[in-house]
Amino acid sequence: MLKPLKTLVRQVACLAVLILGVASMPPIADAQAIAALPAVPSAMSCTLAAFQGLNLNGVADDNGQVTFSAVSLVPASASNPSAYCSVRGLIGPGAASIVMKLPMDNWTQRYVQNGCGGECGSDNLGAPTQSAGCVPVNNGELVTATTNMGHTSAQGSTWIVNNPWAGVDFAYRGVHVAAQVAKAVIGAFYGRGPAYSYFDGCSDGGREALMSAQRYPNDFNGIAAGAPANNMDVQNTYHHGNRVLTNQSTPGVLPIPARNTYLLLQGNLAYVHSKVVAACDALDGVADGIIDDPRNCKFNTNTLVCANNNNEAGCLSQAQADAVFRIHDGARSTDGQRLEPEGASQWGSELDWTLYMPAAQGASAQGENFVNGWLYKTFLNQPFKDAATQTARTLNDLDFSTAGFMSTVASSAMYSATNPDLRPFAGAGGKLILWHGWADQHISPQGTIQYWETMSKVSRTPQNFARFYLFPGMGHCGGGLGPNTFDLLTPLMSWVETGSAPNALVANNSTTGVSRPVYPYPTVARYSGSGSTSSAASFVPYTPTTASDVSTSNVGNYLYTPLFKQSACTVVGGQISCTP
Repeated sequence: MLKPLKTLVRQVACLAVLILGVASMPPIADAQAIAALPAVPSAMSCTLAAFQGLNLNGVADDNGQVTFSAVSLVPASASNPSAYCSVRGLIGPGAASIVMKLPMDNWTQRYVQNGCGGECGSDNLGAPTQSAGCVPVNNGELVTATTNMGHTSAQGSTWIVNNPWAGVDFAYRGVHVAAQVAKAVIGAFYGRGPAYSYFDGCSDGGREALMSAQRYPNDFNGIAAGAPANNMDVQNTYHHGNRVLTNQSTPGVLPIPARNTYLLLQGNLAYVHSKVVAACDALDGVADGIIDDPRNCKFNTNTLVCANNNNEAGCLSQAQADAVFRIHDGARSTDGQRLEPEGASQWGSELDWTLYMPAAQGASAQGENFVNGWLYKTFLNQPFKDAATQTARTLNDLDFSTAGFMSTVASSAMYSATNPDLRPFAGAGGKLILWHGWADQHISPQGTIQYWETMSKVSRTPQNFARFYLFPGMGHCGGGLGPNTFDLLTPLMSWVETGSAPNALVANNSTTGVSRPVYPYPTVARYSGSGSTSSAASFVPYTPTTASDVSTSNVGNYLYTPLFKQSACTVVGGQISCTP
């Protein structure tokens, strides 16, 4: 039985992130606490023998067999508020891991599954993404779990070729079977299943989050999807590839010669950023170095050219300025059609463009490695190869024709999470918080806006089950110059457990000391005219009266329709076999 004081603390957990000192702020719903659920102690010993004795046959899809490899009791300590049982295992027939933390005596009946970023490959189980200050996290009251999605670094670059089930696990199965197994383990360990189940992830974890909502609407009661790489094939080919190729001295010639001269190097970025901020920072009413909606910034890259600005220190050549424009603008086909939404690299994110240009000539850009790795590892059973030479294709082989685009991203039916029909998830009572940083250098927020727009049209009433937040000045899953630390998990729990829909979330930047309220899209924060511009309490909501003129439309629009069917895949004779 919980002590009354502990119950009271949990009832008001993290309400600071939901309540602002702005009396005029109209709430979407009254801020409420998460449910006061009694703690449940373990009913099973924390030993490898005990877990190996569990009968989990038939729990996981595809007759997945569960093998536990390590179980240990981790005592409470200064850095660990609650003793927990650490569990590791594998879920067949692929190589998806499951890693769990099970509190020994203060589990408050909630399960949170964490996503992983990049191409996964790791199953380190940390705190849920963007849950700073959340009491159930800080007190160690949650069962948490994660999976490596079938990928480990030890498998090498041809991991999907060598183990096709690992490809299916990475595409979508890994998260689902991990949830199935985790819930079965919880039922055995505590004598009851979770009252509420949540998924929380960013980057590929955001893709995993949306994939769960789309494919398995009953797995989780609440889902937080951050900066989702949901359009995975486009992301890891044309999005990253164009930003490297278009910065080369012969950007219109394909294939680009290896180690072509780069127009822009990392040393040019500070100047570009300073000019963008000078032109657009004050558009939101506050000169603070943060552009609240980069779509409103109509920056003229010709102002960067030495011939046009009296040879300012750090100024660029016309060719360099044109490269800045093309990087911002996004990938286009050889006949000028957009292959991704306009504004693929948002104004204000320039300091992090180091991702796709080297520090010096002769070096490679990280974006190049993303594309080469994706082309080599994926496309179902075999790396993407040149038909004549049977050599693995690279960044330089990307076909920028419309037909080439559709061929290259054909495996989207397996890997992407762009299905906008979340009506089954909403019908099951699920709640979704979708979020992205406006200055994301990896994944364009424009793609998430496109998903939100199409999902909203299909569902017609997205406000009943979903919220979308865009954080000004924040980079990929965090970082950046804007407020970049916040708690999403408590508002999600409050919405699921008490029906209290989130309104303003307060984000903070510990380095600059700036805090801001962030409102559900399309509402933004505006300075009230009094008080510190570094304080969230000085800002009020404002909803633009007209929609942005920056379009998300592109050749890949078909990927965001219910008519584009996601594949159901299995492995037959050592080959991945998929059907819509």
